[in-house]
Amino acid sequence: DMVDPKIGESILDPACGTGGFLTCAINHLDPKSTKDYGNLQKNIHGVEKKPLPHMLAVTNMMLHGIDTPVNIRLDNTLARPYISYTDKDRKDIIITNPPFGGVEEDGIESNMPKKFQTRETADLFMALIMNLLKRDTGRAAVVLPDGFLFGEGVKTTIKEELLCDFNLHTIVRLPNGVFSPYTSIATNILFFERSAKGTKEIWFFEHPYPEGYKSYSRTRPLTIEEF
Repeated sequence: DMVDPKIGESILDPACGTGGFLTCAINHLDPKSTKDYGNLQKNIHGVEKKPLPHMLAVTNMMLHGIDTPVNIRLDNTLARPYISYTDKDRKDIIITNPPFGGVEEDGIESNMPKKFQTRETADLFMALIMNLLKRDTGRAAVVLPDGFLFGEGVKTTIKEELLCDFNLHTIVRLPNGVFSPYTSIATNILFFERSAKGTKEIWFFEHPYPEGYKSYSRTRPLTIEEF
């Protein structure tokens, strides 16, 4: 809802898992015609490096009207050299929850410019996402751990570029348990867009538990009404 994709815009999840964010984008677009579904086939893009989630993502796309989901690739997004991306590779919208809390295998960091070289997965994804947004229309919603917001080193370099070349207009700090049982790491949603003016003001929201909740769980998850 925040990034508000439109029919005809290119949408990417570079770590798409089973395709949950992409199916939400399709539902938001609410295609009604054969022409619209043709646009989806061309403009919905996902990459997943694990075979089983990739197979489920492809199935998910087929269940949502994309008959031949050739743009849902089995690959590691980070394995492609950063400098090899051109304007034709850039997307209008990136929505993703990249892996975090882990490190990439040796050599992956060498695909990045020297200033972004690290083995921490979330940092590598964030640097790449910024590169992959279109120059004028690009906008993104990305789930990242607390460590990105408050860490130093390469994280500082990425954040400096984020604030100078993008409008980081909103951060939503999520409480623990949102991604239970997969991780208990504190997370945030960052909303940003390409902007030559950079970031002037950031809305920072801390999302509270509903009354009576001590945590979220599979049976009592975060709901859209809470936003």
